[in-house]
Order: sequence, then structure tokens, then C-alpha cells
Amino acid sequence: MREQVNRRSFLKQSALASAAAVVISFEEQALLAQAAPAAAPGNAGQAAASLPRGKLGKLSVTRLICGGNLISGFAHSRDLIYVSPLLKHYFSDAKILETLALCEKSGINTMILRLDDDTLRVIRAFRLERGGKLQWIAQVKLPEQDRWSEIKRAIDAGAEGVYIHGGVGDELVKAGQVEILGQALEVIKKSGVTAGLAGHLIEVPMACEKAGLKPDFYMKTFNSKSYWSAGPKERRDNLWEENPQATKAFMAEVDRPWIAYKVLGAGAIHPREGFAYAFENGADFLCVGMFDFQVVEDAQICRNALDKIHQRERPWF
Repeated sequence: MREQVNRRSFLKQSALASAAAVVISFEEQALLAQAAPAAAPGNAGQAAASLPRGKLGKLSVTRLICGGNLISGFAHSRDLIYVSPLLKHYFSDAKILETLALCEKSGINTMILRLDDDTLRVIRAFRLERGGKLQWIAQVKLPEQDRWSEIKRAIDAGAEGVYIHGGVGDELVKAGQVEILGQALEVIKKSGVTAGLAGHLIEVPMACEKAGLKPDFYMKTFNSKSYWSAGPKERRDNLWEENPQATKAFMAEVDRPWIAYKVLGAGAIHPREGFAYAFENGADFLCVGMFDFQVVEDAQICRNALDKIHQRERPWF
């Protein structure tokens, strides 16, 4: 009688039989893990090797950074109105702590999270109760009624770095108020932590460079724009990189570290493509929001992407 092979056993046999290093989807990896024998006790919970690093001011930072939009319920989910509430329900405090721990075990050493009460509560639990060591770079805004209040609050809460939100950077540059960004940088630097500026618009780093500002790093959106909701112009609804070629060309002349974000177009670009594109075209670090079930895979994809880059036009910073 012919033996029936279910999907799980087929995946296991196929993976073991293949001599090639085929990339398997995470769902398939999870099925294989369930079918595989338990790991030896000596290997349980063993941390992965750290990812390659660079410097952001005084900080030594892995090239892949854990982003916080998903954790905070900001999915940029186009016209799917249920997705952000779904994220808020999925990412309970326990799930966030689990995700951050996975990042640390996977070799990531830094997280970029917004400043709010929920974030502060989770960071306290992660560091004090769980012994987590991830460095925190805080995203802050500059409220008109008290411009530096969020900067001070983030630093008091233990942030090792602070940067100005990209939307704030966009608006101040469009309003011709680059000097406010410069003043914010000085406040951050006087506190002794790493200071950054962000923008979705390429005009943000352009204006800051022209004004002679000296951030420890820039954050600038960057992806290939090769996904359907990036255009054509009359129907786009999730565009965060208007002109990738202009970003690449300008940032090639900037001698400061560059953290690229929106590199996956809010989940529209596969990490294998998005990571390679960003690194090959000049980004020094990637800020990526990740579900817990994506962390291990994304860390390995990042390692693979970096291993394949032997030279690129923009020097590494």
C-alpha cells in the first residue's frame, strides 16, 4: 500500500534532501520545526551571532534595527482599516516583550521606538524585569507649546539616542524652519546622547546639510518604489519614497550615517529584495518593523545581504 505523505513530512523530506540552500517561507520553517526532534539541551536558547555593526555617534549599532510602528499599531495598511487595530490587539505587552527578546537573541542590539506611555511601560518591563539590553533610540516630536519636552522625557527614561520624527522634519523644512531642527539637535547633544534627524522628503537632509547642521545620523525613507500601491500617481496610497534615484544620488554625497526606513514599503516588498536594495544603494542601517515570527528570518536575510556586498559606491558609515 502506497504510503501517504502529508504536507509536513513532505516539507521535512524535501528540505533534508535538497543540497541547495533554498530559502523556505517562515510558515514552512515553522512546520519543519514542529516535525523535527527537540534540540539538544546544550543548544536551547542559544543566542545567534551578532549582526555586523556601525557607529551612530557614541553607539555601536547593528546594521538591522528593530522598528516600532507595528508594535505601536501604525501599519500604513493602505485601505485596510482593520489592520492597525488588529496590530494593537496582537501586540500585547507580553508579545512585545517576546518580540524584543527574539531580536536580542537574533543578534540585533538596537530598537527604534516612539515615545508614549505604552512604550515607556514596555521598555521598563523589558529592561528591569527581563534584563533586556537593547539600546533604545527614541522617536520624538517637537510640540509647539513645549518644544523640547519629549526630548527631555525620552532621555530621562533612558534613551541612548533621540531623533526628530520624519513627519516633523518634513513640515519644518517645508515651512522654512530648519533652525528649529538645529536647536533640537543641540538640546539632544548637550544631554550626551546620540542625535538624529529624519524625513520622508529628500528635501529634509538637503536643507539640513545646506544649513550646516551636524546630526549624528539621518533617517531617510528608501525603497525601490516597485510595488503596486506606490503608483501610478492617480491611485497610489502608500508612497514613502517619491524618487529613490534622487535619494541615492544625494545621500552618496553625505558623509554621515544613514538609517533607511520604509525599506519594505510597509510589507509590500520582500526583505530579500528590500534589504539588498537599500544596502547596495548606500544605506548604512535599516530600521524594520517585525512581527515576532519574522525576526529570526529577517536577521538571517540581513546577514546574507551584507555578505554579498563586496563593494558599493557610497562608503560605509
